Amino acid sequence: MNDRFKNTSVVVMGVAGCGKSSLGQLCARTLAVPLLEGDDFHSPSNVDKMRAGIALSDDDRAAWLDALARQLQAHPDGVVLTCSALKLRYRDRLRAAAPGLRFVFLELTQEEARERVAARPAHLFPVSLVASQFATLEDPRLEAGVLSLDATRPLEELGAAVVRWVQGSAASPAMEVRP
Repeated sequence: MNDRFKNTSVVVMGVAGCGKSSLGQLCARTLAVPLLEGDDFHSPSNVDKMRAGIALSDDDRAAWLDALARQLQAHPDGVVLTCSALKLRYRDRLRAAAPGLRFVFLELTQEEARERVAARPAHLFPVSLVASQFATLEDPRLEAGVLSLDATRPLEELGAAVVRWVQGSAASPAMEVRP
């Protein structure tokens, strides 16, 4: 692990299709911390629901968020977690598990998300559920410890912005930083 980023834990969040996995992989590699794919921790019943085009409820997400919280606690030296983290209470559940947890919010329009999700037909998440994600999303941009980025920017640019933010450097004009 890179000592510069020791104890750095980041959640890459946003709606389906925003690029959480791609940015999460790049950030984990650059920060030299493990990557946890949030989708890997869904129960089989949650996966079945999503594949069937049924939006998950708060009750469906509760055990999933608990599993993610345990994973954050199991990685006290730092980790990158990909997780939609759509509601404030979901983010607060994760924050409680890992004090100092940071969130990178990848923003895009509903149409952009639909196009991206449609381009990956093998994924467990169907296009029909994109609207439900936007309906559930509670804007995190005014919360402390959140970096908001335009998800349509090039991946390398997004990754560099996250690293600068983690290092505490000045933000570039292509992003919003909330202290």
